[in-house]
Amino acid sequence: MKIGQITFTRFIAAMAIVISHFNKDLFLYKIEYISNLFLRANVGVSYFFILSGFIMIVAYGQKNKIDYFEFYKNRFARIYPLYVLGLLLYFLTRSHLFDGYKVLLYALGLQSWIPGEAMILNFPGWSISVEFFFYLLFPLLYNYFYSRKNKIIWIFAIAIWLATQIFSNWYLALDAYEGPHTKSHEFLYYFPVWHLNEFLIGNLAGLYFIKNFRPKKYDIQIILLFLLIVLVLMFVPLFYHNGLMALLFVPAIIMISCNNGWITRLFSKKPLEYLGEISYAVYITHIPVLYLLREFLRIQEYNLDIDTVFVIYVMVLLISSALFYQGIEKPMRDLLRRISFKKN
Repeated sequence: MKIGQITFTRFIAAMAIVISHFNKDLFLYKIEYISNLFLRANVGVSYFFILSGFIMIVAYGQKNKIDYFEFYKNRFARIYPLYVLGLLLYFLTRSHLFDGYKVLLYALGLQSWIPGEAMILNFPGWSISVEFFFYLLFPLLYNYFYSRKNKIIWIFAIAIWLATQIFSNWYLALDAYEGPHTKSHEFLYYFPVWHLNEFLIGNLAGLYFIKNFRPKKYDIQIILLFLLIVLVLMFVPLFYHNGLMALLFVPAIIMISCNNGWITRLFSKKPLEYLGEISYAVYITHIPVLYLLREFLRIQEYNLDIDTVFVIYVMVLLISSALFYQGIEKPMRDLLRRISFKKN
Protein backbone atom coordinates (compact mmCIF):
# COMPACT_ATOMS: atom_id res chain seq x y z
CA MET A 1 0.00 0.00 0.00
CA LYS A 2 1.42 3.36 -1.02
CA ILE A 3 0.15 6.47 0.74
CA GLY A 4 1.44 9.29 -1.44
CA GLN A 5 -0.22 12.09 0.49
CA ILE A 6 1.63 11.28 3.72
CA THR A 7 5.02 11.66 2.02
CA PHE A 8 4.82 15.44 1.81
CA THR A 9 4.33 15.70 5.57
CA ARG A 10 7.88 14.40 5.99
CA PHE A 11 9.10 17.48 4.15
CA ILE A 12 7.11 19.79 6.45
CA ALA A 13 8.70 18.14 9.50
CA ALA A 14 12.18 18.27 7.93
CA MET A 15 11.90 21.97 7.12
CA ALA A 16 10.66 22.72 10.63
CA ILE A 17 13.84 21.10 11.95
CA VAL A 18 15.97 23.03 9.45
CA ILE A 19 14.52 26.32 10.68
CA SER A 20 14.98 25.31 14.31
CA HIS A 21 18.70 24.77 13.67
CA PHE A 22 19.22 28.02 11.77
CA ASN A 23 20.50 31.28 13.23
CA LYS A 24 18.15 32.57 15.92
CA ASP A 25 18.50 36.10 14.47
CA LEU A 26 16.20 34.97 11.65
CA PHE A 27 13.05 37.09 11.32
CA LEU A 28 10.86 34.15 12.38
CA TYR A 29 12.41 34.28 15.85
CA LYS A 30 11.56 37.95 16.23
CA ILE A 31 7.81 37.37 15.94
CA GLU A 32 6.15 36.87 19.32
CA TYR A 33 4.76 33.36 19.86
CA ILE A 34 5.87 32.24 16.37
CA SER A 35 9.39 31.98 17.80
CA ASN A 36 8.14 29.38 20.31
CA LEU A 37 6.87 27.26 17.44
CA PHE A 38 10.29 27.04 15.80
CA LEU A 39 12.22 26.78 19.05
CA ARG A 40 10.24 23.56 19.63
CA ALA A 41 10.28 22.45 16.01
CA ASN A 42 12.80 19.71 16.76
CA VAL A 43 9.70 17.75 17.76
CA GLY A 44 9.62 17.04 14.03
CA VAL A 45 12.06 14.20 14.79
CA SER A 46 9.38 12.61 16.98
CA TYR A 47 7.04 12.84 14.01
CA PHE A 48 9.62 11.02 11.89
CA PHE A 49 9.91 8.22 14.47
CA ILE A 50 6.13 7.78 14.79
CA LEU A 51 5.68 7.91 11.02
CA SER A 52 8.49 5.39 10.60
CA GLY A 53 6.64 2.93 12.83
CA PHE A 54 3.42 3.55 10.93
CA ILE A 55 5.02 3.10 7.49
CA MET A 56 6.77 -0.10 8.56
CA ILE A 57 3.42 -1.71 9.32
CA VAL A 58 1.81 -0.38 6.15
CA ALA A 59 4.73 -1.70 4.08
CA TYR A 60 4.93 -5.16 5.65
CA GLY A 61 1.44 -5.61 7.07
CA GLN A 62 0.33 -8.16 4.48
CA LYS A 63 3.28 -10.49 5.06
CA ASN A 64 3.12 -13.59 7.22
CA LYS A 65 6.77 -13.23 8.19
CA ILE A 66 9.63 -10.83 7.59
CA ASP A 67 12.95 -12.17 6.35
CA TYR A 68 15.58 -10.70 8.68
CA PHE A 69 18.40 -10.38 6.17
CA GLU A 70 16.24 -8.81 3.47
CA PHE A 71 14.74 -6.35 5.92
CA TYR A 72 18.05 -5.24 7.41
CA LYS A 73 19.61 -4.97 3.96
CA ASN A 74 16.77 -2.84 2.61
CA ARG A 75 16.73 -0.49 5.58
CA PHE A 76 20.52 -0.14 5.49
CA ALA A 77 20.29 0.67 1.78
CA ARG A 78 17.60 3.24 2.49
CA ILE A 79 19.40 5.38 5.06
CA TYR A 80 23.13 4.62 5.25
CA PRO A 81 24.59 6.06 2.01
CA LEU A 82 23.29 9.58 2.68
CA TYR A 83 24.20 9.20 6.34
CA VAL A 84 27.84 8.72 5.29
CA LEU A 85 27.55 11.54 2.76
CA GLY A 86 26.46 13.88 5.55
CA LEU A 87 29.66 13.04 7.44
CA LEU A 88 31.88 13.58 4.39
CA LEU A 89 30.26 16.95 3.67
CA TYR A 90 30.69 17.89 7.32
CA PHE A 91 34.44 17.30 7.15
CA LEU A 92 34.79 19.64 4.16
CA THR A 93 34.54 22.54 6.61
CA ARG A 94 35.29 20.78 9.91
CA SER A 95 38.26 18.55 9.07
CA HIS A 96 40.06 19.76 12.22
CA LEU A 97 37.42 17.93 14.26
CA PHE A 98 38.32 14.55 12.77
CA ASP A 99 38.63 11.98 15.53
CA GLY A 100 38.94 8.25 14.91
CA TYR A 101 36.87 7.28 17.94
CA LYS A 102 34.03 9.63 17.02
CA VAL A 103 34.09 8.58 13.38
CA LEU A 104 33.80 4.95 14.48
CA LEU A 105 30.85 5.74 16.75
CA TYR A 106 29.19 7.69 13.95
CA ALA A 107 29.86 5.00 11.35
CA LEU A 108 28.34 2.32 13.59
CA GLY A 109 25.40 4.52 14.57
CA LEU A 110 26.20 4.15 18.26
CA GLN A 111 26.65 7.80 19.26
CA SER A 112 23.25 8.30 20.92
CA TRP A 113 23.82 5.34 23.23
CA ILE A 114 26.65 7.25 24.94
CA PRO A 115 25.56 10.47 26.67
CA GLY A 116 28.05 13.16 25.77
CA GLU A 117 28.66 11.72 22.31
CA ALA A 118 25.18 11.95 20.75
CA MET A 119 25.85 15.23 18.93
CA ILE A 120 29.27 14.37 17.53
CA LEU A 121 30.23 15.42 14.01
CA ASN A 122 27.16 15.80 11.75
CA PHE A 123 24.84 16.06 14.72
CA PRO A 124 21.46 15.34 13.01
CA GLY A 125 22.91 11.84 12.65
CA TRP A 126 22.01 11.16 16.30
CA SER A 127 18.62 9.98 15.05
CA ILE A 128 20.23 7.12 13.11
CA SER A 129 21.13 5.44 16.40
CA VAL A 130 17.43 5.44 17.19
CA GLU A 131 16.39 4.24 13.75
CA PHE A 132 18.93 1.39 13.86
CA PHE A 133 17.44 0.38 17.21
CA PHE A 134 13.95 0.36 15.69
CA TYR A 135 15.07 -1.62 12.67
CA LEU A 136 16.82 -4.19 14.86
CA LEU A 137 13.61 -4.82 16.79
CA PHE A 138 10.96 -4.58 14.09
CA PRO A 139 11.30 -8.05 12.47
CA LEU A 140 11.14 -9.61 15.93
CA LEU A 141 8.09 -7.58 16.85
CA TYR A 142 6.41 -8.36 13.56
CA ASN A 143 7.13 -12.08 13.42
CA TYR A 144 6.20 -12.79 17.05
CA PHE A 145 3.49 -10.24 17.78
CA TYR A 146 2.05 -8.27 14.86
CA SER A 147 1.68 -11.12 12.35
CA ARG A 148 0.19 -13.34 15.07
CA LYS A 149 -2.21 -10.58 16.17
CA ASN A 150 -0.90 -10.87 19.71
CA LYS A 151 -2.74 -8.20 21.72
CA ILE A 152 -0.09 -8.10 24.45
CA ILE A 153 1.97 -5.73 22.29
CA TRP A 154 -0.80 -3.12 22.59
CA ILE A 155 -0.61 -3.19 26.37
CA PHE A 156 3.20 -3.16 26.26
CA ALA A 157 3.39 -0.21 23.81
CA ILE A 158 0.92 1.92 25.75
CA ALA A 159 2.70 1.09 29.03
CA ILE A 160 6.07 2.06 27.49
CA TRP A 161 4.57 5.34 26.25
CA LEU A 162 3.13 6.20 29.67
CA ALA A 163 6.31 5.21 31.51
CA THR A 164 8.42 7.33 29.15
CA GLN A 165 6.24 10.41 29.68
CA ILE A 166 6.38 10.01 33.46
CA PHE A 167 10.14 9.44 33.47
CA SER A 168 10.91 12.33 31.10
CA ASN A 169 9.04 14.90 33.16
CA TRP A 170 10.31 13.47 36.45
CA TYR A 171 13.92 13.52 35.25
CA LEU A 172 13.64 17.18 34.25
CA ALA A 173 12.84 18.04 37.87
CA LEU A 174 15.82 16.17 39.32
CA ASP A 175 19.14 17.74 40.26
CA ALA A 176 20.72 15.13 37.99
CA TYR A 177 19.41 17.08 34.98
CA GLU A 178 21.97 19.83 34.40
CA GLY A 179 20.41 21.60 31.42
CA PRO A 180 21.25 21.93 27.71
CA HIS A 181 24.62 20.84 26.30
CA THR A 182 25.30 18.39 29.13
CA LYS A 183 25.45 14.61 29.29
CA SER A 184 22.21 14.57 31.27
CA HIS A 185 20.50 16.52 28.50
CA GLU A 186 21.71 14.10 25.85
CA PHE A 187 20.59 11.17 28.00
CA LEU A 188 17.07 12.60 28.24
CA TYR A 189 16.68 13.83 24.67
CA TYR A 190 18.67 11.43 22.51
CA PHE A 191 19.01 8.08 24.30
CA PRO A 192 17.30 5.56 21.95
CA VAL A 193 15.29 3.76 24.64
CA TRP A 194 13.24 6.91 25.36
CA HIS A 195 12.13 6.99 21.72
CA LEU A 196 11.04 3.36 21.48
CA ASN A 197 7.52 4.36 22.53
CA GLU A 198 7.20 6.57 19.43
CA PHE A 199 8.01 3.72 17.07
CA LEU A 200 5.71 1.31 18.90
CA ILE A 201 2.83 3.78 18.92
CA GLY A 202 3.44 4.30 15.20
CA ASN A 203 3.22 0.51 14.74
CA LEU A 204 -0.11 0.41 16.58
CA ALA A 205 -1.38 3.29 14.45
CA GLY A 206 -0.40 1.29 11.35
CA LEU A 207 -2.24 -1.79 12.58
CA TYR A 208 -5.34 0.28 13.31
CA PHE A 209 -5.13 1.93 9.89
CA ILE A 210 -4.84 -1.35 7.98
CA LYS A 211 -7.79 -2.87 9.83
CA ASN A 212 -10.05 0.20 9.69
CA PHE A 213 -9.03 1.93 6.46
CA ARG A 214 -12.06 3.70 5.00
CA PRO A 215 -11.48 6.52 2.51
CA LYS A 216 -13.31 9.61 3.68
CA LYS A 217 -13.06 13.40 3.51
CA TYR A 218 -11.19 14.63 6.57
CA ASP A 219 -10.04 18.00 5.25
CA ILE A 220 -11.65 20.11 7.98
CA GLN A 221 -10.49 17.76 10.75
CA ILE A 222 -6.93 17.77 9.38
CA ILE A 223 -6.83 21.57 9.25
CA LEU A 224 -8.18 21.86 12.79
CA LEU A 225 -5.71 19.26 14.05
CA PHE A 226 -2.82 21.05 12.34
CA LEU A 227 -3.87 24.34 13.96
CA LEU A 228 -4.10 22.58 17.32
CA ILE A 229 -0.57 21.22 16.93
CA VAL A 230 0.71 24.70 16.08
CA LEU A 231 -1.13 26.32 19.01
CA VAL A 232 0.08 23.68 21.47
CA LEU A 233 3.71 24.18 20.42
CA MET A 234 3.31 27.96 20.58
CA PHE A 235 1.56 28.32 23.92
CA VAL A 236 1.76 25.13 26.02
CA PRO A 237 5.10 24.68 27.85
CA LEU A 238 5.36 20.89 28.03
CA PHE A 239 8.12 18.38 27.35
CA TYR A 240 7.32 17.17 23.84
CA HIS A 241 10.48 15.43 22.77
CA ASN A 242 9.94 11.80 23.82
CA GLY A 243 6.56 10.97 22.35
CA LEU A 244 4.02 13.19 24.07
CA MET A 245 2.98 14.63 20.71
CA ALA A 246 1.86 11.18 19.60
CA LEU A 247 -1.49 12.25 21.05
CA LEU A 248 -1.81 14.65 18.10
CA PHE A 249 0.57 13.17 15.53
CA VAL A 250 -1.11 9.75 15.42
CA PRO A 251 -4.62 11.02 14.57
CA ALA A 252 -3.05 13.41 12.04
CA ILE A 253 -1.19 10.56 10.31
CA ILE A 254 -4.25 8.31 10.25
CA MET A 255 -6.63 11.00 8.99
CA ILE A 256 -4.23 12.19 6.29
CA SER A 257 -3.73 8.57 5.20
CA CYS A 258 -7.49 7.92 5.04
CA ASN A 259 -8.42 11.27 3.55
CA ASN A 260 -9.71 11.47 -0.03
CA GLY A 261 -10.46 15.20 -0.01
CA TRP A 262 -8.69 18.18 -1.51
CA ILE A 263 -5.75 18.01 0.94
CA THR A 264 -4.91 14.55 -0.36
CA ARG A 265 -5.19 15.74 -3.95
CA LEU A 266 -2.87 18.63 -3.12
CA PHE A 267 -0.32 16.60 -1.13
CA SER A 268 -0.30 13.92 -3.85
CA LYS A 269 0.82 16.38 -6.51
CA LYS A 270 4.10 15.14 -7.94
CA PRO A 271 6.19 18.21 -6.93
CA LEU A 272 5.01 18.01 -3.32
CA GLU A 273 5.41 14.26 -3.14
CA TYR A 274 8.91 14.67 -4.54
CA LEU A 275 9.76 17.15 -1.77
CA GLY A 276 8.73 14.41 0.65
CA GLU A 277 10.98 11.94 -1.14
CA ILE A 278 14.02 14.19 -0.71
CA SER A 279 13.18 15.03 2.91
CA TYR A 280 15.72 12.55 4.30
CA ALA A 281 18.45 14.21 2.27
CA VAL A 282 17.22 17.58 3.51
CA TYR A 283 17.39 16.42 7.12
CA ILE A 284 20.69 14.53 7.14
CA THR A 285 22.69 17.08 5.09
CA HIS A 286 21.19 20.38 6.24
CA ILE A 287 23.93 21.16 8.77
CA PRO A 288 26.96 20.46 6.51
CA VAL A 289 25.26 22.30 3.63
CA LEU A 290 24.75 25.28 5.94
CA TYR A 291 28.41 25.19 6.98
CA LEU A 292 29.51 24.99 3.34
CA LEU A 293 27.31 27.94 2.37
CA ARG A 294 28.62 30.03 5.24
CA GLU A 295 32.19 29.23 4.25
CA PHE A 296 31.48 30.16 0.63
CA LEU A 297 29.92 33.49 1.64
CA ARG A 298 32.89 34.18 3.93
CA ILE A 299 35.46 33.50 1.21
CA GLN A 300 33.54 35.60 -1.29
CA GLU A 301 33.23 38.34 1.35
CA TYR A 302 29.51 38.70 0.78
CA ASN A 303 27.96 40.84 3.50
CA LEU A 304 24.35 39.65 3.47
CA ASP A 305 21.70 40.01 6.15
CA ILE A 306 20.64 36.81 7.89
CA ASP A 307 17.20 36.68 6.23
CA THR A 308 18.73 36.80 2.75
CA VAL A 309 21.20 34.09 3.74
CA PHE A 310 18.27 31.95 4.87
CA VAL A 311 16.47 32.27 1.52
CA ILE A 312 19.67 31.35 -0.35
CA TYR A 313 20.27 28.49 2.09
CA VAL A 314 16.83 26.96 1.54
CA MET A 315 17.26 27.14 -2.25
CA VAL A 316 20.72 25.56 -2.10
CA LEU A 317 19.52 22.90 0.34
CA LEU A 318 16.57 21.87 -1.85
CA ILE A 319 18.68 21.71 -5.00
CA SER A 320 21.51 19.79 -3.33
CA SER A 321 19.06 17.41 -1.64
CA ALA A 322 17.41 16.65 -4.99
CA LEU A 323 20.84 15.95 -6.48
CA PHE A 324 21.81 13.74 -3.55
CA TYR A 325 18.51 11.86 -3.82
CA GLN A 326 18.81 11.31 -7.56
CA GLY A 327 22.54 10.73 -7.72
CA ILE A 328 23.27 8.86 -4.50
CA GLU A 329 20.27 7.77 -2.46
CA LYS A 330 18.25 6.12 -5.23
CA PRO A 331 21.15 4.47 -7.13
CA MET A 332 22.83 3.19 -3.96
CA ARG A 333 19.52 1.95 -2.59
CA ASP A 334 18.82 0.03 -5.78
CA LEU A 335 22.37 -1.35 -5.91
CA LEU A 336 22.43 -2.54 -2.31
CA ARG A 337 18.98 -4.07 -2.56
CA ARG A 338 20.12 -6.24 -5.46
CA ILE A 339 22.81 -7.83 -3.30
CA SER A 340 21.83 -11.36 -2.34
CA PHE A 341 23.67 -14.25 -0.68
CA LYS A 342 20.88 -16.74 -1.19
CA LYS A 343 21.62 -19.85 -3.22
CA ASN A 344 19.75 -20.27 -6.48
